[in-house]
Amino acid sequence: MPAETSADDPTEAIFAAWRAESARLVGALTRMTRDVELAEDLAQDALVAALEQWPTTGVPENPVAWLMTIAKRRGIDHFRRADNLRRKLAELEHARGGEEEEMPDLDGQVDYIEDDVLRLIFLSCHPSLTAESRAALTLRLVGGLTTAEIARGFLTTESTMGQRISRAKKTLSAASAAFELPTGPERTRRLDDVMAVIYLIFNEGYTATAGEDWMRPDLANEAMRLARMLAAVAPDEPEVLGLQALLEIQGSRTAARLDEHGAPVLLEAQDRTRWDQLLIRRGMAALERAELLAARGKPVGKYFLQASIAAQHARAERAEDTNWRRIAALYDVLADAAPGPAVEVNRAVAYGRAFGPDAGLAVLEELDAGVLVDSPLVPSVRGDLLERAGLPAQASEAFTEAAARTRNLSERAVLHGRAQLNLERASRSR
Repeated sequence: MPAETSADDPTEAIFAAWRAESARLVGALTRMTRDVELAEDLAQDALVAALEQWPTTGVPENPVAWLMTIAKRRGIDHFRRADNLRRKLAELEHARGGEEEEMPDLDGQVDYIEDDVLRLIFLSCHPSLTAESRAALTLRLVGGLTTAEIARGFLTTESTMGQRISRAKKTLSAASAAFELPTGPERTRRLDDVMAVIYLIFNEGYTATAGEDWMRPDLANEAMRLARMLAAVAPDEPEVLGLQALLEIQGSRTAARLDEHGAPVLLEAQDRTRWDQLLIRRGMAALERAELLAARGKPVGKYFLQASIAAQHARAERAEDTNWRRIAALYDVLADAAPGPAVEVNRAVAYGRAFGPDAGLAVLEELDAGVLVDSPLVPSVRGDLLERAGLPAQASEAFTEAAARTRNLSERAVLHGRAQLNLERASRSR
């Protein structure tokens, strides 16, 4: 980043460099120190130094190298102080408890290697952590988000989120989590966890589970960035490319998902000229690379299949051009590859569009009544299918039930609106 590009606003340049490169910085420092909490502290120290110095000295030619140099110096100082303290304690006790621990050779190590990012992602998604802690730690260490930003994204207080992140780091320390890439089946399991966390972050940003806002674009954008980062360091994994494709293609619809009043706009009513074509091209390119790998025998799974479904929507210039039969067929494959109630509900939508509302309702009827009982998903899809079947009174009841289940105020307003519209239709038909 040349200095002149951000001379007017060095603070903006600092945070741009931090957001883009903090994962590599923290990852390299974790590799050097073998302590993720210390690594983040050193990186934060370097960030503070930049905030103090760059407004006066200007943005350096290579901001990341500057940050790494400062962080390494602080790290060397830290270990020297620790080494001196150990020596003084030993002198006071007149005893040596075995071999002295060697100070890490931070100065002799390379600034960073690309695998450090992948190691950091795997470390953030260690199996000793809960799903919520994995998401928070990934956003913090890999995404470079502040605690306040993460707290806003997940509708909690900064202090609560800070405690969660702190506990996660302590859990990693207690588990003696190694900063090494797992291999074999363990790597596959952990990669699945990594992708699940990125997908969770995206979904929370794409359709918020609670609060007043329909979406939290910052979270969705960060998840897309994490997916691109993961694809860059694991370019031969078709599922990783599938995840990137899925998020890019779905994320392309963001601008069209709200009307001028901020009210949600459902997929079929969206102005497709507002879809982000750059994101669609990126997503399609990732999907094509995944398809080439799949053709060579690499296994694919739910993210690849969901990306293939999303691509069908992206290829349709108008809602009525959507190839719903192809989408229904893909959902059949997905239901075999990754069975679950959410897949079945979406399969019901596809069947309803491809073969008529009765076909969709039949898929819904197969669902266990005890699944997704706290989610608005099933009754909202049932309401849509009943509306299409010309049963407005029953559709109104379903939409009312869905509205009662959601914790998102924007979604509740839409569902109440559809319930009222169908109630009025039912009244006129009497």
